[in-house]
Amino acid sequence: QVQLVESGGGSVQPGGSLRLSCAVSGMPITYSPMAWFRRSPGKMREGVATIGSGGTTAYSDSVKGRFTISKDIAKATLYLEMNSLKPEDTADYYCAASALYISTPGLGESEYGYWGQGTQVTVAS
Repeated sequence: QVQLVESGGGSVQPGGSLRLSCAVSGMPITYSPMAWFRRSPGKMREGVATIGSGGTTAYSDSVKGRFTISKDIAKATLYLEMNSLKPEDTADYYCAASALYISTPGLGESEYGYWGQGTQVTVAS
């Protein structure tokens, strides 16, 4: 059974940083495309960062230059380093994974079959 468990969320002031983690069990993540999504209050879930099977990364325009996605294969963990946080980054953040080989995955939900339960991030003064 594949499980994804996020951690690292919390409250931070604008301009601050957080690092989210997503621990994966039940499948190797060596070549697994993975992503971070978020759902802000009153909005649809949106993709913010992806990492492809070969390690290629992509970001939404709203987080480009501020967020970094990475994964530690040995620890079976996906990370999202978030810097220069803004109030509009407030959301529940979800990690997602696919069992397929996708070199350049998109930011759409349909590409991912496994999801975590989410971790909350609040950016406020």
